[in-house]
Amino acid sequence: MDEIIKEIYTEVKRRCMLPSNAYGIGAWDHHIELVYKIAIEICYEYGADHDIVALAALLHDIASVTDKSYTEEHHIIGAQIAEELLTPYHMSKEDIELIKKCILNHRGSRLVQKTTPEEICIADSDAMAHFYSVPSLLRMVYVEKNMSIDEGSEFVYNKLQRSYNKLSDKGKEIILPNYQAAKVLLLKKQ
Repeated sequence: MDEIIKEIYTEVKRRCMLPSNAYGIGAWDHHIELVYKIAIEICYEYGADHDIVALAALLHDIASVTDKSYTEEHHIIGAQIAEELLTPYHMSKEDIELIKKCILNHRGSRLVQKTTPEEICIADSDAMAHFYSVPSLLRMVYVEKNMSIDEGSEFVYNKLQRSYNKLSDKGKEIILPNYQAAKVLLLKKQ
């Protein structure tokens, strides 16, 4: 399985580096690889299968970096792309279906019941990544969205608050110190 993970890692990074990726290499450097690292670090705390989590984390946003027009439905299209990429490896149907389920249910904005430790781990890792990539969120609000300092810090704080609220209890426990630090950094003194 390590060889499959290595090849999928390479393929996802390759797609992130393509000029057609509207999100640029930052999608890899500041999100996908980060979600992958978080997921494999915490998977055992969740009782989740390492290999399933590693592959689902790498593939969770594959649709968005493949074609920006897929972004709104990237969880659905991403599950399809994952199946296409994984089928040639002759993985079990059950493993591929679980990876697809993790991708389908990773979005915090789509509040669906997560029934496996792997799904919870991937959804939590996706939300937790925001707390480790605050500089890229700040760049987005100040450079891409051209917000004022106060608007930008409020926007980022609200995004982190939404991400925190979507976490499982275990995820909240893990990320709480980062959430508290973000509050101190982003909120004006009253």
